[in-house]
Amino acid sequence: MNKRYLALIAAFLATSIYGVNHTVAKEVMPIYIGSSGFIMLRLLGATSIFWLISLFTPREKIESKDFIRIVFASILGMCTNMLAFFRGLELSTPINSGVIITLSPVLVLILSYFFLKEKITLKKIIGIFIGFSGAIFLILNSSKTGINAPNIPLGNSFFLLNASAYAGYLVIVKPLTKKYNIFTLMKWLFLIGLILSTPITYNQFIEVNWSDLPWFAIWRMMYVVIGTTFLTYLFNVYALKTLSPTTVGSFIYLQPIITIIFALIIGSDTLDTTKILSCILVFIGVYLVSLKNKNG
Repeated sequence: MNKRYLALIAAFLATSIYGVNHTVAKEVMPIYIGSSGFIMLRLLGATSIFWLISLFTPREKIESKDFIRIVFASILGMCTNMLAFFRGLELSTPINSGVIITLSPVLVLILSYFFLKEKITLKKIIGIFIGFSGAIFLILNSSKTGINAPNIPLGNSFFLLNASAYAGYLVIVKPLTKKYNIFTLMKWLFLIGLILSTPITYNQFIEVNWSDLPWFAIWRMMYVVIGTTFLTYLFNVYALKTLSPTTVGSFIYLQPIITIIFALIIGSDTLDTTKILSCILVFIGVYLVSLKNKNG
């Protein structure tokens, strides 16, 4: 199997984990842990894992000019992105997050054009439009019952910030994936993110009554740390080594579909014409964007 197919699989696995995360993370906030405290748990857990693994990988020295880029990538991808998404999820709804996150691929395409000189082809524009249409069609026709959202407008603003930060992160980190080992890159990105976000996240983190957490909350927290944080960032950076940011970003459109599939598996949703049509549109869109061109 060539590197491109492996990269596409990695991007798909990352977005699949994210798709399930919308439901899993929502169920433990803010009852067991606040959104900021959850971010510190994510960063602390993933940083520990990446540094531990890096002990068994070749040592690399980061060039000073690249370290500045790493700091900016960390601010966007490990601080702003995470904090904004979880705060938004705490205040708004998973459905709203699904709507607004679909702006990320469009932002990635625009930023890639200006900063990475990625060619915007008609095929990619059509693919993004079709994928966007499918995702929006599914989300707007989804059930809106069971809302636990104390401040939807503010929460949606955080989702918009999250989408923008994630798009910027993909574009900034792309050149670094060509120069450094994945684990070298991720251990520094997460360590910097942990240091910078600690003043914001520490208070909620120490408020958690860790000894009295039920298994219901524990396994969800483990899923977010190992799955949504460690594995998704690892898979996305691996995918970026081969694919363009626009292609990796387009997989976001699959998240609502993954959420529906997860709901079907656990028996909390049913399959209907709307979901089938949305799935078809999304898969066509992602396929068109992921077709190879000279920029990956």
